[in-house]
Amino acid sequence: MEQKTRDNSKDNLSDKIYVETNQFYYDRPFVLESEAVLDHLEITYETYGKLNSDRSNAILICHALTGDAHVAGYHRGEDKPGWWDGMVGPGKAFDTNKYFVICSNVIGSCRGSIGPSSINPKTGREYGLEFPVVTIKDMVRAQKILIDHLKIDRIKCVAGGSMGGMQALQWAVSYPQMIDSCIPIATTYRHSAQQIAFDEVGRQAIMADPNWNNGEYYGKEIPARGLAVARMIGHITYMSDKSMEKKFGRNLRKKEYGYHFKQEFEVENYLQYRGSSFIHRFDANSYLYLTKAMDYFDLQRGKPLAEAFSHIKNVKFLVIAFSSDWLYPPYQSKEIVKALKMNGLTVTYCEISSDYGHDAFLIEFNEESKLIKHFLEKV
Repeated sequence: MEQKTRDNSKDNLSDKIYVETNQFYYDRPFVLESEAVLDHLEITYETYGKLNSDRSNAILICHALTGDAHVAGYHRGEDKPGWWDGMVGPGKAFDTNKYFVICSNVIGSCRGSIGPSSINPKTGREYGLEFPVVTIKDMVRAQKILIDHLKIDRIKCVAGGSMGGMQALQWAVSYPQMIDSCIPIATTYRHSAQQIAFDEVGRQAIMADPNWNNGEYYGKEIPARGLAVARMIGHITYMSDKSMEKKFGRNLRKKEYGYHFKQEFEVENYLQYRGSSFIHRFDANSYLYLTKAMDYFDLQRGKPLAEAFSHIKNVKFLVIAFSSDWLYPPYQSKEIVKALKMNGLTVTYCEISSDYGHDAFLIEFNEESKLIKHFLEKV
């Protein structure tokens, strides 16, 4: 739901879109890919725009690792908009004057949907590591249940960046008959050894924190230091050498040298800030579960990648990569494009020149918007 109001808090008046968060409770058993069973699902989601009369204008946005359902607009009492507000809204790339946009929080997360920090009805306490392993395919199957609940039979487009791009690709593979188009951005069809390695260092940082306590820290001191380090490692991979040089260089925060091992360089201060702010909004166990889900993701599964897409007939694809993204480098997007074209599918590939690294998909709104607007008009 959305409501347009006039915000008078700034000197020059601007329109704000206020949105509400919805909760969907699915009270049936949900069998995961691991064959473990959750006896119910809880899914947090938000919607923007209006569903048209024939229910054919729905777009599903999938979020990245630490994202959530709040993709755009404002929550009342908050000054910070949704994580992709520059892309979703009236007149924007995903134009809510035309489309009904849905974004749900993935299962396994801690941002409203069921995950390790949720209460296990069998024990009356948080699941912790008793929560079963979750995969990208499980996340997409849960989203499918939500879409069915909303009585939507066909989706005009599924889009997302990073882990969201993995979900978009999984949608195309799992439910090609339901979607018209797919926009995977800055993503891959499977993690490389290097990508798995970065995730593992982050996980080890969390598990090395004494407060992690084998995942049993709820109601106690959280593994703040380990989670902060994991986030710092992540942010290094999200930026590029050039963007870090432009933003920080070798700037020192003080003149004299010393061995205090505090934040002497500006880049150190930035990483410390990112790490310390992250611990207040994300659960350490969810970080473990979601990074492992990304590492498990593999559309190829030992076969030629083209076979993964061989059953897809009428889905159109727009694959977007960024020149300086070294976490999900363009060559991985090109491999997806090649496999899709080998199946005779309609594919557009665009590599955007940017210095922002992997974070570019959250920053380069102008270039992304031009591509996506044009693409959706042709779907």
